Amino acid sequence: MSKGTILITGASSGLGEEMARQFAALGYDLALCARRTERLEALRAELAAEHPGQTVAIKALDVTDDDAVFAVFKEFAAELGTIDRVIINAGLGKGAPIGTGRYDANRQTAMTNFVAALAQSEAAMEIFRAQGRGHLVMISSVSAVRGMRKTLTTYAATKAGAAALAEGLQNENVKGIDVSIIYPGYIRSEMNEQVAQKTKFMVDTRTGVKAMVAAIEKRKAKAYVPALPWVPLGLAIKHLPMSVVRRLV
Repeated sequence: MSKGTILITGASSGLGEEMARQFAALGYDLALCARRTERLEALRAELAAEHPGQTVAIKALDVTDDDAVFAVFKEFAAELGTIDRVIINAGLGKGAPIGTGRYDANRQTAMTNFVAALAQSEAAMEIFRAQGRGHLVMISSVSAVRGMRKTLTTYAATKAGAAALAEGLQNENVKGIDVSIIYPGYIRSEMNEQVAQKTKFMVDTRTGVKAMVAAIEKRKAKAYVPALPWVPLGLAIKHLPMSVVRRLV
């Protein structure tokens, strides 16, 4: 018997793809969406072979297309009967130092990581409010804890905005609806594979996602993952002088 239905955006690669694998292994039916449907098809085939009898529905979705976000979420809910959890995971790691002529890259990051997260939150909460229950999970980043420099400036700001959006829903405290904010540390993925070998505290995708899934399953309001080193390091980044933070991250 299924443990429930989880909708994951950005499920064709990286953290989203690995979350799909690990939640399928826990017995969940899945609603997976991303731009690259050929990757989703391959993932569905893999999961069907490993977990026969479980439902894995897939749809193409560009999360920056507002109308498509609402349509796809509603289609999944209609087809599967319910959506128990929505994981807002789709994101973009582009970015350039402010004022260096790459506003296009920074704007694209802002639209994908914040404006699209708003659309996904709206679409998910409409379903949850109608059901009277649900679990919204916002994938933020440890970079959201403090303003970051150079190529991370816009990315960190968008992830901080997404976290604040989810925190506002926690503050609203809608009956029957849980909201979790996950702050992943440096987890190897396609988004950061070019810097993976140079970044301190990097863990492999499976290990990092295992920590994410554990926090999500516990419906934690906020979680730095993996807990070590990111719980103490996150506090340090938040409160230490900026001159010290520059040496840490």
